[in-house]
Amino acid sequence: MKKGNRYGTHRVIEPKGVLPQPANKIDNNMDEIYDNEILIDVQTLNIDSASFTDIYARAEGNSEKIAEIMMEIVATQGKHRNPWTGSGGMLLGTVEKIGDALLGKTDLKVGDKIATLVSLSLTPLRIDKIKEIRHEVDQVDIDGKAILFESGIYAKIPSDMPEKLALSALDVAGAPAQTAKLVKPGDTVLIIGAGGKSGMLCCYEARKRAGITGKVIGITHSQKSTERLEKLGFCNHVFSADATQPVSVLEKIEELTNGELCDITINNVNIPDTEMTSILCTKDTGIVYFFSMATSFTKAALGAEGVGSDVTMLIGNGYTKGHAEITLQELRESEELRKIFTELYA
Repeated sequence: MKKGNRYGTHRVIEPKGVLPQPANKIDNNMDEIYDNEILIDVQTLNIDSASFTDIYARAEGNSEKIAEIMMEIVATQGKHRNPWTGSGGMLLGTVEKIGDALLGKTDLKVGDKIATLVSLSLTPLRIDKIKEIRHEVDQVDIDGKAILFESGIYAKIPSDMPEKLALSALDVAGAPAQTAKLVKPGDTVLIIGAGGKSGMLCCYEARKRAGITGKVIGITHSQKSTERLEKLGFCNHVFSADATQPVSVLEKIEELTNGELCDITINNVNIPDTEMTSILCTKDTGIVYFFSMATSFTKAALGAEGVGSDVTMLIGNGYTKGHAEITLQELRESEELRKIFTELYA
């Protein structure tokens, strides 16, 4: 086997010298793998919410057009990096082959079912056939192959829950795990996009970490998601609002916090132009965590400057130590959360 680079630069075709994620094109030839790669037989692609929402809109909801767009992305780039959002997703598959240099260095074996915890925007991918597109959960079943680099992280699919349930939660594992790190007892936490997949997980974790002296506020986008979140009971307050309208949302948050605003705001939405809502609703000494891949960090930085806000803004790193374990444990701890995730995603 040919020797590969730990970070996968040996697969980069253009431009040379960059890492696979920002590369315009990478090698997705699966006939021969490098000595430090893992070949995966892919079952399901879990497209990230911002990316799938964008593709769905461009295809006007037509499944054949969605498939055409996805096939074209992979044919052009050798990976699934949405050219309009820059984001990818992750995958579920079975380990087919392990490079010689990794034998004895990984706990994986051929036949293991895994979810990759690195973005499709850097993962060499070949799609042979798109079998089913599930619009409501951003998942696409395919026949295809993918490569996990030596530096790539993954989670073995647990035996105590369905594959699709684990996949849906692991797709957004960074958000609740970062919430666990950021939220302290007594904090007032605002979660924008609280009725979605990552939002519900973050609400649970925020409630757990803020404790009885804290406060969790959830903003949803529809009456249906509002009712769902209220039923879960993780939030002190839940309301539906247009998060692209910062002033009206701020007025509501001022009312709910007696003008004190929030210590931490976690943005989970899949649409653009919600940066200023997150910033205005957060105290000067507070933290805004932009998990959303629809975030414009230019708008966030210049917008905060424009309103004189001294918030600390964090980029939504999808990885933090223990993120897979923390997220799957939430589904084990909360029967209500697991039931809703099973109904919606499994």
